Amino acid sequence: MYQPLQTEKENLLSKYLRILTVVAAYWTISILTVFVNKALLSGLNLDAPLFVTWFQVLVSSSICFVMSSLSKRYPRFVTVPSGNPLDKETFLKVIPLSILFTAMIATNNLCLKYVGVAFYYVGRSLTTVFNVVLTYLLLGQKTSGQAVGCCLLIVAGFWIGVDQESLTDSFSLIGTIFGVLGSLSLSLYSIYTKRTLQHVNQEVWLLSYYNNVYSAIIFIPLMLINGELSVVLNYKNLGEPWFWAVMTVGGFCGFAIGYVTALQIKVTSPLTHNISGTAKACAQTVIATSWYNEAKSLLWWTSNVVVLVGSALYTRVKQLEMDQRHREQMNNQKV
Repeated sequence: MYQPLQTEKENLLSKYLRILTVVAAYWTISILTVFVNKALLSGLNLDAPLFVTWFQVLVSSSICFVMSSLSKRYPRFVTVPSGNPLDKETFLKVIPLSILFTAMIATNNLCLKYVGVAFYYVGRSLTTVFNVVLTYLLLGQKTSGQAVGCCLLIVAGFWIGVDQESLTDSFSLIGTIFGVLGSLSLSLYSIYTKRTLQHVNQEVWLLSYYNNVYSAIIFIPLMLINGELSVVLNYKNLGEPWFWAVMTVGGFCGFAIGYVTALQIKVTSPLTHNISGTAKACAQTVIATSWYNEAKSLLWWTSNVVVLVGSALYTRVKQLEMDQRHREQMNNQKV
C-alpha cells in the first residue's frame, strides 16, 4: 500500500519540476524577447513591422534547417526529429496552425510597436477570456460559474487599464486593437497546437520548424500589401552590419520563444500556457516601468492588479476542478 503511493508522489513531483523548469524558461525568454522586439520595432526608425517579424521567422527557419541537416550528417552529435516541410500531407495538416502562428506573432509585434511595454500586459490580458469562449465554441467544453466570474474580473481590469492609458500621451487605439487581436489569435493558436502536435508525433521541434517555414512564406504577400518593400529598400541603415546583427539577435529570440511556447503548451495545457503568459506579463510590466522610468497612476496599477487577481483566481478554480477530476478517475480505476 505504501510503495504505490510513494511512487505516485515521486512521479507527480518529477512532473511538477519539469513543468516548473519549462515555465521558468518561457518567462525568461519571453520577457527578453519583448524588450528586444520593442527596441527593433521602435528604436530603428524603420516603419516596417512585418518585415522585422518576417526576418525573425526567416532566421528561425534557417536555424531549424541547419540543425536538421546536421542531424542527418552527424547523428551522434546532433539529434533532432527528421521532417520535410515540403511534404504535401504535412503542409495540409500544419498550414492552418501556421496561419494562426503568423497572425499571432504579427499582431503581437504590431501591438508592441504602438504601445509601451508596460501597457502591453493589460492590452493583451484578454487571452484567458478568449480561451474560455473559444474552448466552448470549438471544443464544446463548458466552464463553471466561478471561472466565468474570474473572466469578468479580467475584463473589468482590462477596461480600467484602457481607460487610464487613454488619459496619457502614450495611448494608441490601433495598438490596443492589435493587442485584443493578439489575445484572440494566441488563444486559437494554443487550442490548435494540441491538435496539430499529434500530426508531428508530438514533436515540438518539428512543429516549430514547419510553422516558421510556412510563416516566412505567408509574410511575403503581407509585406507587399502593407507597402513595406519600398520602406525597407530606402532605409538608410540597410547596408550597415550592426543593423543585420541586431536583426539576427531578434531572429534568435523569435526562434527561442516559438520553441518554448510550444513546449509549455505540450507539458501543461493551452489554458495553463495562457495563464502563465498573463502572469509573466505582470512581472514584465513592473520591469518595464522601472526600465523606462514611467510614472503610472494608482488606478492604472489597480487595473493590473485586478487582471492578475482575476487570472490567479481562475487558475485556482481550474486547479481545483482538475484535482477533482483526477480523484474521480483514480476512484474509477480502483473500482
